[in-house]
Amino acid sequence: MQQELLREGPSRLPEERLRPERSRSDCPVLLSERLVLRAPHIDDIDALAHLANNANVATMVSRMPHPYTANDAADFVRRAKVGEIGKCVYAITLGENGHFLGCCGIEPVDETSVELGYWLGQPFWNQGYMTEAAQVLIDMVFRTREWVTQIDARCRVTNIGSRRVIQKCGFQFQGTGMVESLAAGGRVPVEWYRLDRKTWMSLRTWGGAR
Repeated sequence: MQQELLREGPSRLPEERLRPERSRSDCPVLLSERLVLRAPHIDDIDALAHLANNANVATMVSRMPHPYTANDAADFVRRAKVGEIGKCVYAITLGENGHFLGCCGIEPVDETSVELGYWLGQPFWNQGYMTEAAQVLIDMVFRTREWVTQIDARCRVTNIGSRRVIQKCGFQFQGTGMVESLAAGGRVPVEWYRLDRKTWMSLRTWGGAR
């Protein structure tokens, strides 16, 4: 089980909406039962490079190169500190010991929607971590961003684990398409899902999505 299309490139919002720094209130630290989601920092570089340098991970994330080096990790951490309005990138860590597990985030698509992206290191698949992280991030989006009416997510058609995460979070299938994958060296087929605010409100305790 794993991850999905966490973008590492520029937003599709107009250039004038970019800003050099985010305030901490835009992307607060998030807590769940087992996890802490916080901004990536330099202490994550070694673990990030180790977990991301895995073809089983990289081929499921659209803009992650393979091989993935410590320099790639350092560049990712650096760029995560410089965001634009509405965009957040999080390190997924264990609450009990701070161990780095992977990354997740949201990026604006247009004036009413954002896209959810994520990946998780292979040693941590099939333990419910990604669903837990995705749900707390989704809650934050709908509770703090009144302008967001829907959240989109995509997964490769071969990524059964990511599809399971998306469905557990209440997303509904919208269609299929193709995206560029750096690690795969070309375009790959993906499925597109959407969660609207009304559906989230009916599931916000996540009791109906487990």
